[in-house]
Amino acid sequence: MSMGRREREQQNPIWITSASMASSPGHPFYEQVDRILRSEGFDAYVEKLCSRHYAKTQGRPSIPPGVYFRMLMIGYFERIDSERGISWRCADSLSLRRFLGLGLDEETPHHSSLSRIRGRLSLEVHEEVFGWVLRVLGKRGLINGKTLGVDATTLEANAALRSIVRRDTNESYESFLKDLAQASGIATPSRMDLARIDRKRAKKGSNKEWVHPHDPEAQITKMKDGRTHLAHKAEHAVDMNGDGAVLAVTLHGGSQG
Repeated sequence: MSMGRREREQQNPIWITSASMASSPGHPFYEQVDRILRSEGFDAYVEKLCSRHYAKTQGRPSIPPGVYFRMLMIGYFERIDSERGISWRCADSLSLRRFLGLGLDEETPHHSSLSRIRGRLSLEVHEEVFGWVLRVLGKRGLINGKTLGVDATTLEANAALRSIVRRDTNESYESFLKDLAQASGIATPSRMDLARIDRKRAKKGSNKEWVHPHDPEAQITKMKDGRTHLAHKAEHAVDMNGDGAVLAVTLHGGSQG
């Protein structure tokens, strides 16, 4: 057998038939999930649930809600924690494209579209879909519920610690440090002066005094690696006797036990 060589430069054909395009045998797991979703009427359910958040006649049609929630499932199944990562994974996989119900001539949703939909749909809608999934699991005997395990994970918030403000005056942290420096006799403090004053302050990370203006639920927390960040603490209740289904998810401030 002779050795094949990869083309150094390749010119794509101008026209190609759909029958000769690359195909995938599919992923057994996603094919089974898709069969269950279709048999239970998932797409019609979420379209009816989300219809009140969209205009009835005006505007360009959005990404179908069934596609959006399927992409969230892919992120959960494959432990992808960013919309950009989910979008890239779906665009790169023929089997996931089939799971989403997209043809080879259709673009997969951009990550910015996922962000807009997530902002448009309320938390209650997401909770309703989560409850629907649990009902399907119960219907198919995949939930026992006798023994539950709680898994807690501290997650760094998408918010910069340097952007926090005082709860009482709404003063920024940098402005607060400048006032302290000037009170100590430094008329025009440098960044090194501010850093030195910050290091000497006791109890400088009080969540009772400071809050992030755009993510008020994030709390100042020391992470496992010793660094201090704004964080949340997510808790998952898992069915230990069944197939490990997640039965509930709650989100707390990062400093809570």
